[in-house]
Amino acid sequence: MDKKSYSQYLKEKFPPKEAFVKRMELLLGEKEAKAFFDICYTKTPSSIRCNSLKISVEDLKTRLENYGWKLRQPFEKFPEVMIIDSKLEPGELGKTKEHLLGYYYVQEISSMLPMLVLQPEAGDLVLDLCASPGSKTTQAAAMMENDGTIIANEISMGRIGILNSNLERCGVMNTIVTRKEGVALCERFLKKTQFKFDKILVDAPCSGEGTLRKSPRTFQMWNVNMIKKIAGTQRRLAEAALKILKVGGEMVYSTCTLAPEEDEMIVDYLVKNFDVEIEQIGHPIGVPLGVGLSKSTSDGVKFRCGVCEWGDVRMDKKMKNCLRLYPQDNNTDGFFVAKIRKLGEVGK
Repeated sequence: MDKKSYSQYLKEKFPPKEAFVKRMELLLGEKEAKAFFDICYTKTPSSIRCNSLKISVEDLKTRLENYGWKLRQPFEKFPEVMIIDSKLEPGELGKTKEHLLGYYYVQEISSMLPMLVLQPEAGDLVLDLCASPGSKTTQAAAMMENDGTIIANEISMGRIGILNSNLERCGVMNTIVTRKEGVALCERFLKKTQFKFDKILVDAPCSGEGTLRKSPRTFQMWNVNMIKKIAGTQRRLAEAALKILKVGGEMVYSTCTLAPEEDEMIVDYLVKNFDVEIEQIGHPIGVPLGVGLSKSTSDGVKFRCGVCEWGDVRMDKKMKNCLRLYPQDNNTDGFFVAKIRKLGEVGK
């Protein structure tokens, strides 16, 4: 099936609901909303992350180019991030010796952004609150050079098996895996221990609007009531995690959805109830759309700033510091990232 017929097949089988179309038009305008829905019926390019715990970027690049693969590195500061421009056979990415040995992790560009923004370092105490399947945990371990400690939490026993498998394959040695509901885990740390975390990632479960290219069935599952229900869970997770972050520490809140109820409205709640600052995200991650990248091919991604209004809701102007990644801007999945610095223990 060629690209055109594949896209047409998906459009006919998984049409967007009218309410979803209207919401995206409100966010983007009619023209941009059309571009969003058009690209959602195409496949995302293959991308990988070199696992520096086991191999250098240069050696991996040489090995993969020997297969005839054409590789592109979109971030000058993060050369481990690679996009494969060659057309690969189904399953080819996961069948190589290099993948089986844990030399690289198959990971979409947007999924790499939270850790690139959080920047965990050697010696840090890090919490990955919703960790499975381990893409971001293994990324953090590599950035920390297996020095320091990561608590990787997951509630599902089945997903813990996947998480442990990926940690072992990638040679991660500084991670403790826990199994507990996220809010309960944070409350236990708060009540039973004295230490707090240097850095926390809350990559919250979400409605998945940004993953339509991988999972077109999300078109069928989408509904506003689900968004409202998930938003309550997300707020509780973010609030609980912030309480066990050190003063001066940083927390990244991220989702793979584009619904403001699950994104800026969660961050706005934190701003209005805690002593926090929303930090601006820019170079070397990328630049806001409209500013323009340089002629270099290694300048990262084009992103859009967070929204400060949604319907009748008016949010803090600091929401502009959040990052929105739309699939039509970089040929990626959709994503949302906010970087939050804790300024004090006392809430507002």
